[in-house]
Amino acid sequence: MPFTLIKGTYHVVGYQPDGDSIRFKADHPSHWDRLEGPAVERNAKDHVQLRIEAIDTLETHYKGFHQPLDLATQAMDFLLDGLGIKNVQFGPSGISVVSAQDGTRGYILARHTEANRRPVSFVYAGNSPEADGASVVLRSPRLKSSLNYKSVAAGLAYPTYYEGLFYDLRETLTEAAEAARKNNWGLWPRDRTNKGFKVPNVSAVTDTHVILPKLFRRIVSFIGAGGSIAGFKQYLEAYPDPVLDLSNGHFTNLDSFVQVTNKRVRLTVAPERLVFQETA
Repeated sequence: MPFTLIKGTYHVVGYQPDGDSIRFKADHPSHWDRLEGPAVERNAKDHVQLRIEAIDTLETHYKGFHQPLDLATQAMDFLLDGLGIKNVQFGPSGISVVSAQDGTRGYILARHTEANRRPVSFVYAGNSPEADGASVVLRSPRLKSSLNYKSVAAGLAYPTYYEGLFYDLRETLTEAAEAARKNNWGLWPRDRTNKGFKVPNVSAVTDTHVILPKLFRRIVSFIGAGGSIAGFKQYLEAYPDPVLDLSNGHFTNLDSFVQVTNKRVRLTVAPERLVFQETA
């Protein structure tokens, strides 16, 4: 199924961008109606929050928590710079943008929206040879000019796949992630997702350990108010994340790949070997 090409501008002023999300204003908002799924949520400025497909960057803010901010900020800066957004100034919180040279031109390729009414998008700077609203078959060579791919290739984003992402695109992203990991680029020298990490308290994942953001979000949801990581496995079982295990084609849940031993947590497979199902 082809993607819809939507031209427009990127915006950060008044918002809280990070390395894998940004606001976009379509030149022709009627193109949003061509996407499958829930209707796109648009604010009074016609700005739409995108979900950047297939990547997950370290959190700069999540329920009052963040991951190691040097790498989280580096991922955000990489995205904004790649989209041509300059002179970004944050307010006192360090989260909300108060001024920037934004409104830069670009386009997205999208097929559907997700449960939170965000277009799931491949994100591009500049212009495209096709007309606005064109149907585009996305192949690996063009994928490599997206900010999605570039963030993974720079080692600043974890590959995080959801159902619906085409096999060839997923494989191209996986190759980029494996190369970044092998070359110790970006976050990979500090990554503890598969090696394991101790969690005596929440600061272990906010300030110390670099881990897959999806796992981080589950951990802070569990122990953010205090307490022990000891029951984390049971928590994941009670609130399952359905996944496909690419190594054997079996459907299961995320808890099947998480070990918790003596306050030490470990994901037992590389993130790119899992495909998550969309959940409401």
